[in-house]
Amino acid sequence: MSYRHPERDQIRIDDVLSALGNPLRLSVIRLLDAGGDHNCTSVLTTLGVPAKSTMTHHWRVLRESGVIFQRPSGRENLLTLRRDDLDARYPGLLDAVLAGSRADELLGA
Repeated sequence: MSYRHPERDQIRIDDVLSALGNPLRLSVIRLLDAGGDHNCTSVLTTLGVPAKSTMTHHWRVLRESGVIFQRPSGRENLLTLRRDDLDARYPGLLDAVLAGSRADELLGA
């Protein structure tokens, strides 16, 4: 299976902000921000999402907006944050969004 990923210059701010505007997707990004590849199952387990089917839409939104790379690896899919591409297109945006998300979490929002 092959997935559609926009090239760096095709990433658009409205798509990125829309993708990051969902609390569950933002939680995924916070997890992926640790770096490296993460398999879908480990992400779901960490976030407490019971079914893979629940996340199919969210993976697509994140992938097609240019926020993550998703690639098959055996029976799993691996997810990687496209930090380099996002930082090149919108310097400081990802850091600001993640810092705001962490601050909200500390406030219990």
